[in-house]
Amino acid sequence: MADSNEKLFSDFSPVSTSKWMEKVTADLKGADFEKKLVWKTNEGFKVKPFYRMEDLEGLKTTDSLPGEFPYLRGTKKDNTWFVRQNIRVECPKEANTKALDILNKGIDSLGFSIKGKDVNADFIETLLNDICAECVELNFSTCQSHAVELAELLVAYFQKKNYDSTKLKGSINYDYFNKMLTKGKEKGNLVETAKALIEATKTLPFYRVISVNALSLNNAGAYISQELGYALSWGNEYLNLLVEAGITPTIAAKKIKFNFGISSNYFLEIAKFRAARMLWANIVSSYKPVCTRDNCSNTAEDGECRCAAKMKVHAETSSFNLTMLDAHVNLLRTQTEAMSAALAGVDSLTVTPFDKAYQTPDDFSERIARNQQLLLKEESNFDKVVDPAAGSYYIENLTASIAQQAWNIFLKVEEEGGFYAAVKAGSVQEDINQSGKARHIALSSRKEILLGTNQFPNFTEKVGDKRQVENKCCCSDKSSSCESTVKVLNSDRAASEFEALRLQTEAADHCPKAFMLTIGNLAMRQARAQFSCNFLACAGYEVIDNLGFETVEEGVEAAMEAKADIVVLCSSDDEYAEYAVPAFKAVNNRAMFIVAGAPACADALKAEGIENFINVRVNVLDTLKEYNAKLGIK
Repeated sequence: MADSNEKLFSDFSPVSTSKWMEKVTADLKGADFEKKLVWKTNEGFKVKPFYRMEDLEGLKTTDSLPGEFPYLRGTKKDNTWFVRQNIRVECPKEANTKALDILNKGIDSLGFSIKGKDVNADFIETLLNDICAECVELNFSTCQSHAVELAELLVAYFQKKNYDSTKLKGSINYDYFNKMLTKGKEKGNLVETAKALIEATKTLPFYRVISVNALSLNNAGAYISQELGYALSWGNEYLNLLVEAGITPTIAAKKIKFNFGISSNYFLEIAKFRAARMLWANIVSSYKPVCTRDNCSNTAEDGECRCAAKMKVHAETSSFNLTMLDAHVNLLRTQTEAMSAALAGVDSLTVTPFDKAYQTPDDFSERIARNQQLLLKEESNFDKVVDPAAGSYYIENLTASIAQQAWNIFLKVEEEGGFYAAVKAGSVQEDINQSGKARHIALSSRKEILLGTNQFPNFTEKVGDKRQVENKCCCSDKSSSCESTVKVLNSDRAASEFEALRLQTEAADHCPKAFMLTIGNLAMRQARAQFSCNFLACAGYEVIDNLGFETVEEGVEAAMEAKADIVVLCSSDDEYAEYAVPAFKAVNNRAMFIVAGAPACADALKAEGIENFINVRVNVLDTLKEYNAKLGIK
């Protein structure tokens, strides 16, 4: 077998990069390679159309091993992860019943969101009844002012049940900065509360009680390098404050947990999580954490604790790109997002139910969300391979590029005085909000695609009673000490403006009817009609396509018989000089007249009074808003 393999490879001589470039250059026929094939990411770095082994030269990422410092390839020797489902607790008994049910359906990590006023011993007893805390990861979130009380109650409950504390895994989601970012509020004393939480959970070595909720940045439309860079600054601020307050770097680092979002940028997300672990390990290492265990196999020669440098990562699919319309497409988005996080080696994962944008997820959508992860584990065997991206010329380079961009952001924040100072000044929020705004603009012009919303919408779907669900705070404390003091993140979903437009159209007394007047060149009229139907259906208009007409008069007559509010002329650019003006005059202001395309004769057509043109260069959202106004829809 070896001989045959050697013969096979010897039959094919190696091809150099210069040879590849010669072929590419020839095929480009004079076009600029950089402009045509090299694309620039939102993160600011360039991505080449192909990578080769030589592109790995000098990259330190290829020196890593799974489960070994700096953990670029994972903090574990395997690729297992916890399948997590979150439960907002209104009634502890009902939440307990639900938790027990889903634990039998593949879930092995629970996230309980508890109102601050409900935190008491009886509540915890009821909530966790019959749940084996040694067998499942338990995560809790509550109002900041009740976090320490919750921690103390949990410890007391676990001791009462005689649990082995070394088998208990979970977290308490205390995050001082997240409330500043999302609510504009500062509450309590960060250091005092954090120290109290660490003291309260000192008997729970595998419980993380200080959180970095970078998910909020993701849900506000942050670019990947921004989410990572600010998350690192966020975590470092906690680490620095705790060490200054007398907590050892080893303990402080082991109490911090990162909650990231996952966008739909598949390969970049894989690279993000790999880069995140590497950068965080190096940050923690700079604090020189000392190993407190004897004969620990994961200790550096100088006694530095390598376990402290392990980043604990929970990932959750983004809500930024969830849609109310054509909502089942959300399943495609969340599945690819879950795939990238699983392949990247996260510790736990939550798939957001596809209907979360417009209603409280029901049993069906929650079951589907669970099964999306179970499919990756049980059928696709994603948990059987550790860091499959390792050695990929492309992903290794993405990892290095994202790491550099994120590190630049980290250094910028440090120069501003640290994460707290940057949040207080509003620079973090401003940066993220600008990115979110840029992404909304990109969506409105289709530079970024949201399937089913700004491209290929469902022509017949109605919004109906669907309305955006507002995020609720678990905190019921309305005390005056919780005042708005800083700027907040704008968490409008990517689809929100298109959905508002559809709602506006649907609320009108009459739904506009758009008629495709197809004529002339067969291929071009069909392509233009398809484009126009998709374009106008984004506003919720009824669209009527046609096979073609012999004359513009015939087409206009058919449009009037159909009671069309809009007539779209669909033909080739060359033929518009012949058809556009006669069609426009035949319509005679009985309907809005649109030309599909950007013909060379556009100026001459405008001189004749034709003012509406749709093509790939126009802003879809702004154009449709303008059409609604012209049609009297407000």
